[in-house]
Amino acid sequence: MDNAPERGEIPVDTGSRSPLRRLRETQGGLVALALLVGCGAGLGAVVFRELITAFTHLFTGHADYSSAGHAGNPHLPWLGPFFVLLVPVAAGLVYGPLVHRFAPEARGHGVPEVMFAVAQRGGRIGAQVAIVKSLASALTIGSGGSVGREGPIVQIGAALGSTLGRLARLTENRLRILVACGAAGGIAATFNAPMAGVFFAMELILRDYTVESFGVVVLSSVTASVIGRAVLGSAPFMSPPHFEVAHPAEYALFALLGLLGALVGVGFTRALYLIEDVCDRAWRGPEWLRPAAGGLLLGLLLLAVPQMYGVGYPVLQNAVNGRYAVAFLLLLLVAKIAATSLTIGIGGSGGVFAPSLFMGAMLGSAFGAIAHHAAPSLTASPGAYALVGMGAVFAGSARAPITAVVILFELTGEYSIILPMMTAIVVAALISRRLTSSTIYTLKLRRRGVDLDAPPVDPRMAARVATVMAPVPEPLPATSAIAPASRRLALSAHGALPIVDDQGAYQGLVTARAAAEALADPESHSTDAEHPATIDALAEMPAPLTSDMPLADALHHLTTTDGTGLPVLDTDRSALVGWVTHQAVLRALHAPATAGA
Repeated sequence: MDNAPERGEIPVDTGSRSPLRRLRETQGGLVALALLVGCGAGLGAVVFRELITAFTHLFTGHADYSSAGHAGNPHLPWLGPFFVLLVPVAAGLVYGPLVHRFAPEARGHGVPEVMFAVAQRGGRIGAQVAIVKSLASALTIGSGGSVGREGPIVQIGAALGSTLGRLARLTENRLRILVACGAAGGIAATFNAPMAGVFFAMELILRDYTVESFGVVVLSSVTASVIGRAVLGSAPFMSPPHFEVAHPAEYALFALLGLLGALVGVGFTRALYLIEDVCDRAWRGPEWLRPAAGGLLLGLLLLAVPQMYGVGYPVLQNAVNGRYAVAFLLLLLVAKIAATSLTIGIGGSGGVFAPSLFMGAMLGSAFGAIAHHAAPSLTASPGAYALVGMGAVFAGSARAPITAVVILFELTGEYSIILPMMTAIVVAALISRRLTSSTIYTLKLRRRGVDLDAPPVDPRMAARVATVMAPVPEPLPATSAIAPASRRLALSAHGALPIVDDQGAYQGLVTARAAAEALADPESHSTDAEHPATIDALAEMPAPLTSDMPLADALHHLTTTDGTGLPVLDTDRSALVGWVTHQAVLRALHAPATAGA
């Protein structure tokens, strides 16, 4: 039986596309991949947290040494508290060669590398990054590195998403979305904060909002969060104190705390890269040995201030609960800046989000204690200011206000603090923008010559005017009468001609349109035989083109002036050296693309 369609019928696709192709090209396929990435990111977050716990127990004998004071390691009682001098060195001897040999991009705080991969590399991240980053960061934090776990889990989840997307042969646009899905899933699972994971990925990783990307990132974040809650529990990350605004005037204090948060956030950013530069200049040995050598300095700091050991969430909770004096809070703030910067500077692997929350809690608690002592009837408890300070310092360093508001709300589960938090976060973000154009994430890339905020530029547009300019058409003398000059303009193919004085200096440009209008309106210019009007009366001074100007700028000037071309001047903008037309610029921009097609 002949199954061919009858004449006039439209053949129907009966699903002949391969499963891999449907996965790659359809919206349902992208949703399926996002769910799979969410599962992987959730499991990765659980494994990563368990690794941190295991290494902390191995190195210290405690679940979290930051709250243990100067206690010794029960496995090495004869060393007493001095064991902290050795554990960063021992861990550095393991993760230093591991990172140097297999994944150098796993060094540092991780988020800038993911941002760079999404913006400049089409979302391509090596599969080995997930494994190396997990081990290196867990070793760093477990051995006392004063960094956070959000940067590593973002890089781990992003690497999983990138690997799966490349296996499915996704387009670059979809691959970027899948990388963001992995980052969102990692944040959601490790902090029990699905909304924060979404906005972190959209605001910092993709840096854009579209319906397609938002939907699948949400699915990935929810999936990862469900897995994280099933294993790690669903309790809020923190237990905040009861809070209520005591007086409307208190919002002025929250705004002031936002200002201080911006100063601390920007100061932390500058200190981080300053100490990293100092470590770069000071170290002359092999790069793989740098974490172990620098670990001795970190150990000395931990011996002096053991509260800096690891992430330090118990210390942060104590500050929120108001258990520290103001002077000690300020000491912890300064020590955290030094400890985190040193950990990153010596080659450690870990995030800077949790340290910024720690600093904000110390700043806010100290500020709240002082304010409450000065005006007890007008202010809330210092713990409320600690929560607000956390958001302010993060907003001041990362300049991601939406993420800051959402993640602090989810971490605390306290809705009553939203208005004070929004006040401080917005002030912090605005002041931070006034103080610096870079954030703690983008500055690392700018130091490498990568500006994510710069608009994309076609390399052909960077070519210079000198490469396309033609000889200068014969200019008009400034003393030429309008009537004969207009005849020369009419015969010219350019629609405009330059004007020069008796010494040949450039005086401007006259267009055929301007000359025609002058002849048609005798009253506007003197045209009698005794005092004929000269062409310099019609001269215009368009934006000057120079031979070293990029074609992009030249094309902009050409499209905003009459005529088909413009004169090109020397670098002093006094002498004519050439002539450039629309056609010459467009040919230069089109020819390379045609040749490469």
